[in-house]
Amino acid sequence: MKKLLAGALLISSPMLTMAAGGHGPAGCGLGTEVVFQDANEWHEHVLAATTNGTSGNQTFGMTSGTLGCESAGGPLAKGTQEFIDGNIDRLAAEIAVGHGESLDALQQVIGVRAEQRAHFTALLRDNFGSLFTSHEVNSGQLHNAIVKLMRSDSAMSAYVS
Repeated sequence: MKKLLAGALLISSPMLTMAAGGHGPAGCGLGTEVVFQDANEWHEHVLAATTNGTSGNQTFGMTSGTLGCESAGGPLAKGTQEFIDGNIDRLAAEIAVGHGESLDALQQVIGVRAEQRAHFTALLRDNFGSLFTSHEVNSGQLHNAIVKLMRSDSAMSAYVS
């Protein structure tokens, strides 16, 4: 039993940083909203975080605004930082080529309107070098660089005001 709990904790440790809103350490998602909705003990939070992270429903909830992941949106919202944190490697690859599921999901999390998505994608792709200044850029640095880039663009500045 101890090995099972230790394994669950090890697997879910990245998800423990995804706490959002009033969800406690497990963050939002199916594990928090349905399976372990009355979690009070540390092991229940670990199991909820594991359910949220391993089934991929936390990312779905953040992009769709469901499963308790509703947020104000925009690049300054906490959900945006958390999404970048959980998807930074995929975002780097997709920003470089100008398309991909994680990049599309980022636009949804931020709330970029459909008619502005091509512009947003091109803006990120064309400024890849200023977003990823080294191979060791962390999610906080990327988040700040995206916000700065959006502030400097007349079409995107409304999202960060």
